[in-house]
Amino acid sequence: MSLVDVEVYRELKSALRASLPEERLIDDPLRTLAYGTDASFYRLVPQLVVRPENEAELRVTLAECRARRLPVTFRAAGTSLSGQAVTDSVLIQLGRGWRGHQISDEGRTIRLQPGVIGARANQLLAPFGRKIGPDPASINSCMIGGIAANNASGMCCGTAQNSYRTLRDLRVILADGALLDTADPDSVAAFRRSHGALLAGLERLSAETRGNAELAERIRHKYRLKNTTGYALNSMVDFSDGIEILKHLMIGSEGTLGFISAITYETVVDESHKAAALAFFPDMATTCRATIALKRSPVSAVELMDRAALRSVEREAGMPEVLRTLPEGAAALLIDVRGNDAAELQARLDGVQATLEGIQTLEPVTFTHAADTYALYWKIRKGLFPAVGAVRETGTTVIIEDVAFPIERLDEGVLALTDIFHRHGYAQAILFGHALEGNLHFVFPQGFEKPGEVERYQALMDEVAQLVGVEYGGSLKAEHGTGRNMAPYVELEWGADAYALMWEIKALFDPENLLNPEVILSRNPTLHLENLKPLPAAHEIVDKCIECGFCEHVCPSKDLTLTPRQRIVITREVARLEALGNTADEVDAARLAALRADLGHAVDATCAVDGLCATQCPVGINTGDLVRDMRHRRLSRHAGMARRIGQHFDGVTRLARGSLRVAGAVNRLMGDTLMARAAQGARRLSGERLPLWTPALPMAAPVRVLRRSPESEGDRPRVVYLPSCATRMFGPDRRDDGESRSVMEITLALLERAGFAVVIPERVDGLCCGMAFRSKGQFDEADHKGRELNRELLVASENGRHPILCDTSPCTLQMQEHLDACLTLHEPVAFAHDHLLPRLALTPVDERIAVHVTCSSTHMGLADKFVALARACAREVVVPTEITCCGFAGDKGFTTPELNASALAGLAEQVAGCSAGYSNSRTCEIGLSEHGGIPYRSILALLDRASAAV
Repeated sequence: MSLVDVEVYRELKSALRASLPEERLIDDPLRTLAYGTDASFYRLVPQLVVRPENEAELRVTLAECRARRLPVTFRAAGTSLSGQAVTDSVLIQLGRGWRGHQISDEGRTIRLQPGVIGARANQLLAPFGRKIGPDPASINSCMIGGIAANNASGMCCGTAQNSYRTLRDLRVILADGALLDTADPDSVAAFRRSHGALLAGLERLSAETRGNAELAERIRHKYRLKNTTGYALNSMVDFSDGIEILKHLMIGSEGTLGFISAITYETVVDESHKAAALAFFPDMATTCRATIALKRSPVSAVELMDRAALRSVEREAGMPEVLRTLPEGAAALLIDVRGNDAAELQARLDGVQATLEGIQTLEPVTFTHAADTYALYWKIRKGLFPAVGAVRETGTTVIIEDVAFPIERLDEGVLALTDIFHRHGYAQAILFGHALEGNLHFVFPQGFEKPGEVERYQALMDEVAQLVGVEYGGSLKAEHGTGRNMAPYVELEWGADAYALMWEIKALFDPENLLNPEVILSRNPTLHLENLKPLPAAHEIVDKCIECGFCEHVCPSKDLTLTPRQRIVITREVARLEALGNTADEVDAARLAALRADLGHAVDATCAVDGLCATQCPVGINTGDLVRDMRHRRLSRHAGMARRIGQHFDGVTRLARGSLRVAGAVNRLMGDTLMARAAQGARRLSGERLPLWTPALPMAAPVRVLRRSPESEGDRPRVVYLPSCATRMFGPDRRDDGESRSVMEITLALLERAGFAVVIPERVDGLCCGMAFRSKGQFDEADHKGRELNRELLVASENGRHPILCDTSPCTLQMQEHLDACLTLHEPVAFAHDHLLPRLALTPVDERIAVHVTCSSTHMGLADKFVALARACAREVVVPTEITCCGFAGDKGFTTPELNASALAGLAEQVAGCSAGYSNSRTCEIGLSEHGGIPYRSILALLDRASAAV
């Protein structure tokens, strides 16, 4: 890029400072690379990332870019597979300001802003028994903006329930800054006056299209299939009014015609009774015949998986053993059947079984009603694409092609396509897809570094395009959007007249070609072979990542610095630049230096290492392990200090309690306001090294309660109680008028009430599960403390004879992963739900309370038990949405308080009106109390209030 070009972007940033704060105008090398990466195999690095939080800021941004003729690209979640969300110019990224929603007509319609995650929309609609029509596999991560802009469909929606068909209204901002809300008559009237020429042009094109019988019929044929190649030309034959044409053209336009700032969907019924079966067939031809037969049956979805696809998941936990013994050439259908009640479901299941009679299967077709097995089948199916990526050769990428055949020619199309892949040397390709729509995905690993690989890929794509788009009259992009990798083939699929029509549409909306250029329409025949993403070896933990982005929505730092995917992106780029060594030029050397300078805060300090990313990753990548390993390598020189701290851990906890007493005394003298100012000033003077005092800082814990006189056990069952180091340090919240006892006091009282004899391990003051050391990268000392704790618990539990209760959930998870299997370990929720509830009489408190399901509880699968326990103890329970890990992460609430604040943004609004909140980690409760505006206590405190001895 020339100096003149660089200066233009500097001028743009300077101009935008008048309307947007500096922190939302991003041009440093680390974040532009991280924020500019999507799930495709293309890489372009934006010169400037802009984060407008409302329509006014967005319109200013568009105006300033247009004044300088700078292209812009809109980006939501970045799960795009075809390169729609990358640019080397200005990237407009959606943040928190675009997550609004409004439900109307008892859930029959829902208005959504583009930053709402698809699964969140369905969560909002669940109380009404409804959902949005589109259901892409990435629905837990992708956002409404991308779903609408790509016309993403998915497993069950087919062509009848996609965004195009379920669109009621939208609010759109055009390239010239014009705003149209099709639900507002005044806005429509004003737009007709100001943009009459645009609407007249659309109406003219519609009339010409409908008057061209051959073209009109081609369009109708193409949209009998799933089709996202090019613009939504069906709008030209479905509508004659300019507003309706404009509205529907926006669906699938991939940000090239305008920005959808809100969309109103007509929702669909979410049938509550569900069953699924994996049906196995001897060959692909039989599988396709079964699919065609099922098209006429009352099924919700039929997902096809070939033998290679099944092989990639056959060893996943819970999968049927038969998968490992299937013959070569076999295939499967995941058949999903739903109904509004049990009787309707059973009637439909009977119909499906009748349809399959006479079709050869390798095993009897058995439907499961079990929710966990049903969920497993769909999880496996949705994770096929990333799963293939996990087993690819390091340094290669994964490409997914998304085609649709006319359903009546599905079997011959599959065989022809498979033959092409084998002839071009892609024997590792797997096939799966939405068989009812003739929609198939081919996934295969692809390297571009070796000589001849780019040419091999081009030859493959040329032949696939000719076969699907021309010979079979199918769709080259059924649901993933055109993007960069299919833009050179749009004319081949559609023909010259339809292609010319698309260019006319683009010119009407964006005559300067500034909105996401080179996406959908391009005159560059090799566009799909340029700007290919490098995926160099970087670290064994993350080398299998394909940057799909499924992990991002649960990350506590997603709105602060980086997500797990973005941490991996940066790690890879650093590895790539370091590998250049002495061959690096000045630009690469400067880039590497800049990345290294920002790594500490963005990649390391703001990572909570909670591992929630692994729960969403189809191949279980825990980016926290990567960051811990980085810390280990960086801080290994401090191993001696860690050893001394571990050896004197009882003294460390005494010192911590003493510091809390001193802080409390000073706070009583100074008051909260003055204390906060003094603490913030001291932290600034220390270069952010001193921990930050917070008004939620608890009192010191009274460990004397653990000095108990031995009691006569009688016939009472014994339980070993291990108070964590956090509960041995942090006592009750001094501001909490409703609870003045420590977690230890509450736990002991509850165990006594339930009739347990309590055993406290010897030398409990010096015990630690090791997590405090492991999270800092001090693995040796973590292992040492773990072995020490293991010995003490073996003695206290009589070699595992008695259960062990730890009052802190994260510590329990750490122990479960590292201590002897003979030890029966429980955290508060599981122990209370399984062992205390049956031994207590409950009178639920007449209050509205909140619960926070900690990341460790999620890892242990305890979310449902958590909510069930709370509901057994209180009249109304609030579970805040989109609050995953709190970001306190042991001590980061003190050392990196901005992480805790960002992770809990919006919590106070969701828990307003609650008397208190409850969790199962004392440190998490500190941050939750600070940012929730209500006291948070141990879940055991709630059970204590609601229970009495039997």
